[in-house]
Amino acid sequence: MSKTPKFPGPLTARGAVLAVLLSDADQTGAEPLQGRTSLAAIIKTLKRKYHWPIESSSFPSNAGDGRATWATVYILPAPVVERALNNGGRAWLERRAGAGRG
Repeated sequence: MSKTPKFPGPLTARGAVLAVLLSDADQTGAEPLQGRTSLAAIIKTLKRKYHWPIESSSFPSNAGDGRATWATVYILPAPVVERALNNGGRAWLERRAGAGRG
């Protein structure tokens, strides 16, 4: 039995990543994460501690300097997003947006 996903603090790095996953926003256009925590570590925490069923896929890419590398895309399945938005997610996103303006 899977646990119900929980929302992290809206102004945390975890909150910033979850807000992108819940929206239609392009991840490449998201604000850069500050500090030493990697996106992969935040995703891992959102999955394990907050119970979000985040899916990922990786594909070959090129770095800015021409080296071959891998890129990873993280998504929440559409039904999960819909359930989350209908169960407090819209209000959580609004609190996040409102707090960011102050």
